Amino acid sequence: MEITVRHNPGFAVARVQMGSGEECRAESGAMMAMSGGVEIESKAEGGFMKSLKRSVLSGESFFMTTFRAPDGGGFVDCAARLPGDITVFDAGHGIVLTKGSYLCSAKSVEIDSSWGGFKNMWGGEGGFLVHATGQGPVAAACYGALDAIDLAEGETFVLDSGHLVGYTGTMNFTTRKVAKGLMQTLKSGEGLVMDFQGPGRIYCQTRNPDEFVGWLTQVLPF
Repeated sequence: MEITVRHNPGFAVARVQMGSGEECRAESGAMMAMSGGVEIESKAEGGFMKSLKRSVLSGESFFMTTFRAPDGGGFVDCAARLPGDITVFDAGHGIVLTKGSYLCSAKSVEIDSSWGGFKNMWGGEGGFLVHATGQGPVAAACYGALDAIDLAEGETFVLDSGHLVGYTGTMNFTTRKVAKGLMQTLKSGEGLVMDFQGPGRIYCQTRNPDEFVGWLTQVLPF
């Protein structure tokens, strides 16, 4: 199985190319197109409780869609709700994603939610994170363009919490206000930032979905 991306950076589409009988998973509603003969099954992956946890706690869909290629193989094209980049990585590296980032993956990849700690909750990501483990490719989507930041041992990087897409499981981070004091925070227009420490890789998006929703709320009529 192979996942390739086209139409980056603004309106990316991930194509999952499958061999005979191979299967892939995708977020509910992510399928844009597919080749003839591909079978579709939508279900609560991992059972009711696991699907409920993934949906309620980490913002992913309750039902996941499984696509199965016919004899001779086939493909599925997946696209995200917001315009932006898509990146593909190997789940064997241990990737942690923020809510709404997961798009599709090989059937062999396990997608689960776990508690990321209060530091992550106050960072604006809801406390729970999506963990992609196992073997195989995983596609994650972002809003805007995507940057991959590699940190060496002991190297640090500061990121606004709303711009985080994911990071390798080896990363350590703390969350804090970007400015000292409530008034300085309000005046700066910035909220909370995440202080990452290497080694590891961080994936970040150039646009903040929450800021976009907030702007729309202000300008759209009731």
